[in-house]
Amino acid sequence: MDYAKLGNTGLDVSRICLGCMGFGDAGRWIHQWVLDEESSRPVIKHALDLGINFFDTANVYSLGRSEEILGRALRDFANRDEVVVATKVHGRMHDGPNGAGLSRKAILSEIDKSLRRLQTDYVDLYIVHRWDDDTPIEETMEALHDVVRAGKARYLGASAMWAWQFQKALHVAETHGWTRFVAMQDHLNLLYREEEREMLPLCRAEGIGVTPYSPLASGRLTRDWSSERTLRSETDQVAKGKYDATADADRLVVERVAETAEKHGVPRVHVALAWLLQKEPVVAPIVGATKTQHLDDAVGALAVTLSGDEVTYLEEPYVPHPVVGHQ
Repeated sequence: MDYAKLGNTGLDVSRICLGCMGFGDAGRWIHQWVLDEESSRPVIKHALDLGINFFDTANVYSLGRSEEILGRALRDFANRDEVVVATKVHGRMHDGPNGAGLSRKAILSEIDKSLRRLQTDYVDLYIVHRWDDDTPIEETMEALHDVVRAGKARYLGASAMWAWQFQKALHVAETHGWTRFVAMQDHLNLLYREEEREMLPLCRAEGIGVTPYSPLASGRLTRDWSSERTLRSETDQVAKGKYDATADADRLVVERVAETAEKHGVPRVHVALAWLLQKEPVVAPIVGATKTQHLDDAVGALAVTLSGDEVTYLEEPYVPHPVVGHQ
């Protein structure tokens, strides 16, 4: 396993992060393909055996069930000081007023609930899952700063927003002497590169570590365009909204991933992740593995180096896409 600093911090994280959205309870979540606890634990254990120390979840994943599963597995399989745990806040956790968002009330309530579910005194990275149009950013950043000051989080991160929003949050924190964001979890892969326009240059300039989600475009970069459909591809309406509208334009990208993988003699997942890993300031793609083999494939990408010509070849067919993921 390779490790890298998370942005401009001293925190070492594995260059592959295990995304835990796929662990939970289908009855409490919009996704029908998630694994129950019994099936999730071997995947988490295998990640640790491979040297992965970075785990990403969120309070809203199966309404807390993902956090519970991850917390119990890390308690049983890992030394807490040796792993980096990230969770998120923003999504709706209960009906009625104050059940979602980034108000002071919501943040201070949800961090305590997340810690109980994770069975830990602190999270290493506390991430705002989306921008909250209904809460002043000053309120949000001060509340997050207080979470850090209370020892409940070590670092702060953000996810899926416009670059101007992220810059505003950084400016507000700096102006008031509050804790700044050190990481950005954004939507980035060979089929969706809109973040290269403004967000990636901003992160490079500010020393922000990027941890892309959906690095394999929900599996579309790992299989033939006309291959057999999976349960996830049939039922995941979120993924359909991200990619189906640009299917014709994306076909050539997928074909070039396959061609490059054949040239290297490796699985396509290696090429898709190797492309991300060479892109600054990407630190660790978030891989939503639901099988141990998924993790083996992801870690194998660390041994693949793409030439400049290969990167150009993979990127050449890309056309502008509608911006998705910010809401």
